[in-house]
This record gives sequence, structure tokens and C-alpha cells, in this order.
Amino acid sequence: MILAELSPPAPAPVRRPGRISEAEAIDIWIARWLGVPRKDLLRRYQCDPRRLYEIWWEERLVGSRQQAETLFRERYPVLAGHVDFSRRRRIPHAGPDASQLELFEVRACGMASAAVRGARNGGRSGRPNE
Repeated sequence: MILAELSPPAPAPVRRPGRISEAEAIDIWIARWLGVPRKDLLRRYQCDPRRLYEIWWEERLVGSRQQAETLFRERYPVLAGHVDFSRRRRIPHAGPDASQLELFEVRACGMASAAVRGARNGGRSGRPNE
């Protein structure tokens, strides 16, 4: 039988989902520079998106970017001149803007004053044909 002669597929390497090793971090850097979509990286490494950003912001596995850059220049010398290897800065997200609340309060006061005017006119808005 032909099926009996086939060898079983090689077992997948055992890794804990969510934990990224230094070698995987280097591969993630190279994949980023090659333009691999983030969703594909999440599927490949079975991790939360925050783990990728921890690597890219160098909060975890510090030094993996320099190692990945060296390896990238060896593997892809033609592309190395077209890739920006500089560090990325986090741009802090501003908190809620207080002026937005002021706009809401003004609108609420305007609506309340319209209701008061309508009550004074016997429920009529004072506009013709209504």
C-alpha cells in the first residue's frame, strides 16, 4: 500500500505560544524590513500583537535589532540600501481633550433653552407651518 510507505510529517518545533526567543525576535525584525504583514507574523508566532511591539520598541530582547541588521545586510545586500534601520520612537497618545466636553455642555444648554422656549409658546416652536 502506498500510504504505508510514506513517512509521517516532521513534527513542528515545540514552542510555548506567546513566548518569543531571541532568534525569533531577529526573524521578526527581518520580516518587518522585508514588508511581511503584521497579521502574518502574529499567525506565525502565535502571540499577542503587544509582543511584537515590545520587540520593535526594544522593551524586550534589547540588542536583537542590531543583530538582525547585521544578518539582514549579509542575506540581502541589495535591499540593505533601501531599508531604514533607525530606531522608531513611540509617539505618545494625547489623553481626552477637555475642550470636547465643553462643546457637549454648550450643545446641551442650547437644547435645554430650546425646550424652555417651546414651553413658553405653548409647545409651538414659533415657526410657520408647524
